[in-house]
Amino acid sequence: MAKTHTKQIHWQPSDLIAILDQEYGSVEAQPNGDPISELVLTLLSQNTSDHNSGKAFHQLLACFKSWDAVIAASTAEVENAIRPGGLHRTKAPRMQQLLTEVRDLTPDYSLNFLAKLPLDEAKAWLQALPGVGPKTAAIVLLFALGRPALPVDTHVERVTKRLGLIPP
Repeated sequence: MAKTHTKQIHWQPSDLIAILDQEYGSVEAQPNGDPISELVLTLLSQNTSDHNSGKAFHQLLACFKSWDAVIAASTAEVENAIRPGGLHRTKAPRMQQLLTEVRDLTPDYSLNFLAKLPLDEAKAWLQALPGVGPKTAAIVLLFALGRPALPVDTHVERVTKRLGLIPP
């Protein structure tokens, strides 16, 4: 049996965007402009469905009128508020620690300055926060601020390798 060789195609992102735009139409980015909420929601979304994390986020906002109130509350109160999202015993203290760190660095909780930093600096600033890794940083930058960051999970990594965007 003859051995077959397959040629690996290496796509450029601009090529893929053009193909997708032609097939499905172009969509304009619509950043939500609320990086701190995106950060909290992303923390809540870890290891759960969008439905459950959304429910937990809305319940958190209904129970606490400010991020300061989340920090000041007992961990048990925060756990109760975010219970629908799952892993509430882990996420509640992590959230309080994260919000405390953000407040200490930016007392008004505004992370909008990240829109003006060079992308690598903005990623590094976010990743210096407790519990924030590359994927969470990219989610905040992309969806809240419209920055060109790509959140990469195992599925995205697999597809980008198959498309030749990154090496195997």
